[in-house]
Amino acid sequence: MTWIIGIDEAGYGPNLGPFVMTAAACRVPISSDGLRKGRPSGKADLWGLLHPIVRRSQDADEGRLLIDDSKHVYTAHGLAGLERGVLASLAGTADCSLGSLAALIDWLCPDAQEELRREVWYRGVQPLPASLADPVAWQTEAARFRDACAGAGVTGWQVRSVVVCPPRFNALVEEGGTKGHVLAHALASLLRWQRRNLPSEDDRVFFIDKHGGRNTYAAMLQHALPEGILTIEQESRACSAYRIHGLGRSMRLLFQPHAEGEYFCVALASMTSKYLREVLMLEFNRFWQEHVSDLKPTAGYPGDAARFLRAIRPALAKLGLCEALLWRRK
Repeated sequence: MTWIIGIDEAGYGPNLGPFVMTAAACRVPISSDGLRKGRPSGKADLWGLLHPIVRRSQDADEGRLLIDDSKHVYTAHGLAGLERGVLASLAGTADCSLGSLAALIDWLCPDAQEELRREVWYRGVQPLPASLADPVAWQTEAARFRDACAGAGVTGWQVRSVVVCPPRFNALVEEGGTKGHVLAHALASLLRWQRRNLPSEDDRVFFIDKHGGRNTYAAMLQHALPEGILTIEQESRACSAYRIHGLGRSMRLLFQPHAEGEYFCVALASMTSKYLREVLMLEFNRFWQEHVSDLKPTAGYPGDAARFLRAIRPALAKLGLCEALLWRRK
């Protein structure tokens, strides 16, 4: 058995709203040696193993869950498309209640609750599902996802997110001198969590979407896991690969561009990050629409974020809030 862990983020580019990074992990019935020998890229085809319940964008629908790059899913199917795949797969991996945003936060990233409560707009009361036409169908799909995993021998699902709100985002940029320090901080948090919480001594293979055009990650990984001994296998535009020894099990990490289109766990991490951010933005927009009449909601990206900030400035002043609490400097 081998742990497969996919990591991806959402909300790196906006000026408003939180940044989210997620790791999605599962155990697959094949050794890490078998992965390397059977597939040069080292990936287990979870789309193939879970074919009865999941599909990619190019596959025929046939009532299956769409798990793919969040950009493709959101562009084609909106929030409902993300929601169906994320809620069904998450609920299919654990016995948990996902009836509200607060419940989702408690399960995915309980450490984020304190930071979110300091945000003036956060309440956690958004009911889930937020957008599905049939609010209970995903529960049946969750059961089907669980059965498909059991039939394929895919076990141990663990999904964990990191949420970084603008005040901490700005502090991390100031600390590291670059926006990339936020990515490094979130990745380190997830790697440390995985090391502490994934059960068993099975080997672990991480697939991580590349951070922009960056090709070198050795210093970042050594800082995240200082007790380990890191070796570099490859550093190139196509792939940057590393191995970490001395932590009680083999750990291999591969950074690839567009990994969310190549690896199921990265796609699920991508969708979960995007979905969590979008639902948080529902509460963000609702709060400000309660204070500013006829306010058009924002996704927080450059351009429209400036329009939104201009519109809420009188409300900010009335509430005694400074722009730095909302606006990311980079």
